[in-house]
Amino acid sequence: MSAHTLVEAVEQHSSSGTSLEPASTPVSMWMGKHKGWSLMLHANSFAANTQQQGESPRNRDAFFSTNWIMPMTQHALGTRGQITLRTMLSVEPATVPNRNYPELFQQGETAYSSPIIDGQHPHNFFMEAAALYDLKLSPNALLSLYVAPVGDPAIGPTAYPHRLSASEDPIAALGHHQEDSTHIAYSVVTGGLTYRWARLELSGFHGAEPTEARWHFAPSANGHAIDSVSTRLTISPSPDWTGQYSIAHIVSPEALYPHEDQQRQTASLMYHHTFGSQPAPAMKTHIMANMPGMDMGSSSKPQTNPGRSTAPMQMTPESKTDLSTTFVWGRTQSLSDNSKENSYLMEALLRFANRNYVWTRMENAGRSNELLLAPGAPLPQNFVESPLGHVAAFTFGYDHDFAIGQHLLAAPGAQVTAYRTPAALRSAYGDRPTAEQFFIRLRVR
Repeated sequence: MSAHTLVEAVEQHSSSGTSLEPASTPVSMWMGKHKGWSLMLHANSFAANTQQQGESPRNRDAFFSTNWIMPMTQHALGTRGQITLRTMLSVEPATVPNRNYPELFQQGETAYSSPIIDGQHPHNFFMEAAALYDLKLSPNALLSLYVAPVGDPAIGPTAYPHRLSASEDPIAALGHHQEDSTHIAYSVVTGGLTYRWARLELSGFHGAEPTEARWHFAPSANGHAIDSVSTRLTISPSPDWTGQYSIAHIVSPEALYPHEDQQRQTASLMYHHTFGSQPAPAMKTHIMANMPGMDMGSSSKPQTNPGRSTAPMQMTPESKTDLSTTFVWGRTQSLSDNSKENSYLMEALLRFANRNYVWTRMENAGRSNELLLAPGAPLPQNFVESPLGHVAAFTFGYDHDFAIGQHLLAAPGAQVTAYRTPAALRSAYGDRPTAEQFFIRLRVR
């Protein structure tokens, strides 16, 4: 399923929160219809093993699973409106042992009340629970409202678990906490106005990151009240391109530094393009709609949707080759001491011959002196976090799809990451450590 315009991409709501990828980006999902409701299901899961190489005593290996599932339903509301109900769930609190999986140089949040060093925390069971309303003001103008007890405010690009360019990579980006870590926030309210190729949004939300009680809605030390604000401008000059700039004032995001507020800025550019196509085998054709509301039925007869398009459903062949790329800059600035950390990311995913994927992720991520602490140790008394240097990481991977039934794909794959260590960390990590992941990826289609 893909869209043709920015307005259609907004109405599809196929990413987390209100974030957007290029309108031409295909979305793998199961679709159905029941009593006038369009039903959709997205899901992605990795069963992975990490092996870390090098002379560092910090190296550790582990089996773990990163995963999420997103049921969604949509229905016309009035002649020009549409309501969307969506939730996103993850069982990572059970499938990520020790409250974090190994990832060299990664930092952010806590495990057992200590800072996570060289690891990535699991996502919450409730990643999102949201209601969205869209009102068509004209064929080219859309007014939107997003309300979520837990959800994704208008900061940054589509978060790494949900963007196509990162869809085959089982682990988090190193720059996650400068670029898109707010994709799970509490008490989110976002209003947006889309006109032709531009979209402007304003969000209020609770700034504190989720606690370690990841199975339920656990309040932070200062509750769940809306105390932070963000705004984002998205530009989409063509169906293949999307860019955004966002800025946020975030109150007390880090549990270990409760008196520190942050300003976060992000800018990103995303590109997707399909190169040629070939007919898909029977029963394996992807269904794509040229209707903004994704009014999908089981019949190939034309469907109508009052107040939106009356064009018929299209049965579009699987793309033969398509390329998805993402470029991201993220900056987090402490408003206590004015220190700044910048991270830069480039991702690219190439699908060829329908079922083969190759990808790369290249990063230059700002790190702090927390990485000098012993992993698992509590934060020292009177510790002051400060920028330490930048870690470079270069990842390359491959996997191949196999069909398991009509609506499920499995892909065994592997990737390798080589790191370049800044001088201040070489005694702890060595000059050029590496890590490999071997995995099986499952996806609903």
